[in-house]
Amino acid sequence: MPTQTEQVRPNAARTQVDRTIAKCDNRYARVADPSAAVIFGASGDLAKRKLLPAFYNLAKNRMLPDQFCIVGLARTYLTQEQFQEVVRESVCNKHGSDSDFDSAVCDWIVERTRYVVSDYQDRNACGQLKQTLDEVDEKWNTQGNHLYYLATPPELFLPIVKQLDSCGLAKENEKSWRRFVIEKPFGHDLQSAKELNRELLTVLKESQVYRIDHYLGKETVQNILVFRFSNSIFEPVWNRRYVDHVQITVAESLGVENRGAFYDKVGALRDMVPSHLMQLMTLTAMEPPSSFQADAVRDEQAKVLRAVQPFVAEDVLTQAVRGQYGEGWIEGRCVPAYRAEPFVDPHSLTETFVALKLSIDNWRWADVPFYLRTGKRLPKRITEICIQFRKAPLILFRDTPVDKLAGNTLVMQVQPDEAISLEFGMKLPGSQVRVGSVKMDFRYADYFKTQPQTGYERLLYDCMIGDATLFQRADMVEAGWTVVEPILDVWNALPPRDFPNYAAGTWGPEESFELLRRQGRRWRQE
Repeated sequence: MPTQTEQVRPNAARTQVDRTIAKCDNRYARVADPSAAVIFGASGDLAKRKLLPAFYNLAKNRMLPDQFCIVGLARTYLTQEQFQEVVRESVCNKHGSDSDFDSAVCDWIVERTRYVVSDYQDRNACGQLKQTLDEVDEKWNTQGNHLYYLATPPELFLPIVKQLDSCGLAKENEKSWRRFVIEKPFGHDLQSAKELNRELLTVLKESQVYRIDHYLGKETVQNILVFRFSNSIFEPVWNRRYVDHVQITVAESLGVENRGAFYDKVGALRDMVPSHLMQLMTLTAMEPPSSFQADAVRDEQAKVLRAVQPFVAEDVLTQAVRGQYGEGWIEGRCVPAYRAEPFVDPHSLTETFVALKLSIDNWRWADVPFYLRTGKRLPKRITEICIQFRKAPLILFRDTPVDKLAGNTLVMQVQPDEAISLEFGMKLPGSQVRVGSVKMDFRYADYFKTQPQTGYERLLYDCMIGDATLFQRADMVEAGWTVVEPILDVWNALPPRDFPNYAAGTWGPEESFELLRRQGRRWRQE
């Protein structure tokens, strides 16, 4: 008699795929090390929306050990019970409506949380944290391993590290590890990034520092390397001979919301390019590493950054575009201009849009432009990498109605839906030879039937097992800022005269389109 699964899915091949997926549902190789995860800024938005739900997902997938707990620190006064309720609400708000929500796992996480009220730099608070860590180590046998997550303003990174070092909580020994997760922005220019690296490494070893970029926790981003290097039909054409150009877009439909005070000092270039966009570019352009060991992968990424052709002042004027959004319409509602947002200078010259043309000076990518684009208040939220292949010769079709051929396009979409699609030409039905584009789509959610993740699960897990592959090294951070520094210098010397220069709900200023049109190209969404 057929099983219930076979009755629901009569296709034998499909059933076998489902069984394979079920066996691989725990995507990670082993349970994480015993540890106490210490979250600085535990009452903040990042902890509530991302970190706490991510720990729930790891626990639900049985990737956390029994010897585990979470210690939250924040300036906000909360009792132990109040913080545990914050944890419960954070997990329920993210997963409570899921059909497979596991309340027992939620209870397990909540029960293993402790809270310390701290202003981060108070030595007494540091002593209280040490006492709490000793208590949880005795209760849950976390073996002295501490994962410190600094979900705080950047100016607190170094003071927190030094304070922990002063009370003996930063140093590792043969029996226990101490790792520090640092959010972007990592510095605000090349000099500050170098100084921060130097100061951190007077206290910590490079192996203790995990500079996090949550984009690298996305399945599609992690899959770039697998897609490239495990499929023999793609890697041979991943070079200047076949690729015409590459587009990387990180678009947001939201404005600055309540982050105006922070964003007005940073801008789109500093906020997005040295981190998110550079990481996506290096994974797309890197050479095959000798292995998937952390330093082997990061060595190849660093080589790409060092191979980016440096900007001179004249290049900035022709190959870099900046914009600021004005009033406009998004999803049927009128939204204010950037200068009218809360906590933003009404005469602000801060850019909310950036488009760049980069050249990578190596054998694989010579003469292949990489176009990078990011902005706020664009028509939709999307992050994607588009590989535009060269067009086929038209010679064969010269005696047909076909007057042009489109190049093949490979698109790796990172968010909001993780997907990969390939466009190629096919004959349209009819008696004449006409060519049209068709698309093959693969979507993670449709194929693997997985619940959405926060993007932090893999990254937190990797920190707990000591795998730094998806984290930036000091030299990578500095190389990214080296690319951006000449642009910052020119833009600081020549303030924009036309801000705002694009309406909210559009794809940016006209100069962005012209950046590609000059060479007969166009953005995918144009």
